[in-house]
Amino acid sequence: MSSFRDRCTGRKMLVGTFAAIPHPVALEITAQAGFDFICIDWEHAQISRDTIENLVRACDVHQVPAMVRVPGHGVEAIAAALDSGARGVLVPRVSTAAQAAAAVTAARYPPLGLRGVGPGRAAGYGYRIPEYVAGANAEIVVAVQVETAEGLENVAAIAATEGVDLVFVGPGDLSVSIDAIGPEHADRLSSAIETIIAASLAEGKAAGMFCTSPEAAGKWSAFGATFMILASDTMFLGAEAAARLTAVRETAKPARTRPGPTG
Repeated sequence: MSSFRDRCTGRKMLVGTFAAIPHPVALEITAQAGFDFICIDWEHAQISRDTIENLVRACDVHQVPAMVRVPGHGVEAIAAALDSGARGVLVPRVSTAAQAAAAVTAARYPPLGLRGVGPGRAAGYGYRIPEYVAGANAEIVVAVQVETAEGLENVAAIAATEGVDLVFVGPGDLSVSIDAIGPEHADRLSSAIETIIAASLAEGKAAGMFCTSPEAAGKWSAFGATFMILASDTMFLGAEAAARLTAVRETAKPARTRPGPTG
């Protein structure tokens, strides 16, 4: 069976979602929905470092690969996410090839990087260190997120960085950085996204995209993106709650008052 990294780099269509609810129950429920992977959002959600491991464990119960979007470029955060057993990291705000190379260095063991060896969960708390270290470099996914004007300018060099498996578009921050917020600037934002996807594919790297709807995922898959993160658990919860409430209010009508007895 191919590894998660093989499926990512092989440009097989994968659809995952962000996990922002800091509780294993939410992860188990989401994992059973059938996603190809779940990306735990350590960057923007109220998730602490000591919670990451339990969230990864919840994904493992249902054999759904877990990634972690780390809060920045810090070596310690990348190591902590991988030591928890995550299959990969999504590194935000990568704007230069040097930053991309630093992410790779933090995620790979020597001789490909400088990741430290420790007795974490991924290595069986010390019982499987040799086995884990032997396979980790070939199996861990290193995804970098391009979401700034500087990153857009440097995307070819970022995508060409040895060890980067996947270039992921962050459309929200990108729209702010290139001053393309709002529907009146949709064409400019779309052009920037197309540039990032094309540059990634030209360097032989998979391209990923955050989408809030199936329609958006369909649009960007047509341009070659194959790694889709569809919304998040909090977005699904809010949307479904709102939809059910609206349906009840539209269909449930108060009963007519029955006339009382006469005479």
